[in-house]
Amino acid sequence: MKNILVTGGAGFIGSNFVRRSLKLKKDWRIVVLDALTYAGNLENLNGLEDEYKDRYSFNKLDIKDKEGVFKLFERENFDGVINFAAESHVDRSILGPLIFVETNVLGTVNLLEASRKYFKDGEKRFLQISTDEVYGALGEDGSFTEETKVDPSSPYSASKTSADLFVLAYTRTYGLNVVITRCCNNYGPYQFPEKLIPFMIKRALDNEPLPVYGDGRNVRDWIYVDDHNDGTILAFEKGKIGEVYNLGARCEKRNIDLVKIIIEKLKNNLKDRKDFKEPQINFVKDRPGHDFRYSIDPSKAERELGFKAKVSFEEGIEKTIKWYIENEGWWRRIISGEYLEYVKKQYEDAK
Repeated sequence: MKNILVTGGAGFIGSNFVRRSLKLKKDWRIVVLDALTYAGNLENLNGLEDEYKDRYSFNKLDIKDKEGVFKLFERENFDGVINFAAESHVDRSILGPLIFVETNVLGTVNLLEASRKYFKDGEKRFLQISTDEVYGALGEDGSFTEETKVDPSSPYSASKTSADLFVLAYTRTYGLNVVITRCCNNYGPYQFPEKLIPFMIKRALDNEPLPVYGDGRNVRDWIYVDDHNDGTILAFEKGKIGEVYNLGARCEKRNIDLVKIIIEKLKNNLKDRKDFKEPQINFVKDRPGHDFRYSIDPSKAERELGFKAKVSFEEGIEKTIKWYIENEGWWRRIISGEYLEYVKKQYEDAK
């Protein structure tokens, strides 16, 4: 039985990873670490303690807590680390960059230091979950490859770039067994409703206007969360030491087109609800440093890991929208006063 630490395991991608890996990897025991900040939610992990009594445990702990991290490593004797823990919202990083440095950089270094101390045999792996945003922006053509120069545009992406560089430095300096994955935009169940897709679903269900930055022509590459997590497992098991793997589904959408798809899907799913009205799209002031286009080339992961995204966008977005409709109680419970204040500040011109 392999004992795997999953940090940020109560967040969106992390909780989906925990559920999927427990289902698929019968020889894994998962230890979740999460600070349970605004985007970490224990409800995302409901039922796992009963279903996987001997293969799952949870620890409320912040990766910024070096002493706590070291104690956990000493107690658990991990066989590997998969680091999802991060502050991840670009808009929040613009409003307050420091917490992104503290969590994404210093927190990652705490995990690296603990791994350096307790991973002595060279076989125990540290997998860093990164983002395509470290590459910056693309024009109309081309895609990010692993050879693309990192060129972050926001405090968020700068903090993730810094963390990546530390991870790579730890293999070159100390010989730590590290791998990095960089994925495009994820969507699916349990995503905190500040992110684009659940944000628009929530606003539409509340009969509120849908704020779209600039002219809505910015392009993002989208992958269903289970496909990303299948790639994460492959990278953890098959990735070469010190390598970076881009994970993507070759699914680019303009923001405005995605919002229109969401509206149409909601109309189809809610045609019997008289209280639902087609929402209005409001174009709002663009955010600073807004990257125009992201596009991932996953060829290396396909070739070396056997990775392949299986869920089509049509299938994935339909499943996602139905989940948010059917689990309205989940996202209404997690929307706090602090979150509502943030939305008001960020989108105050979306009347």
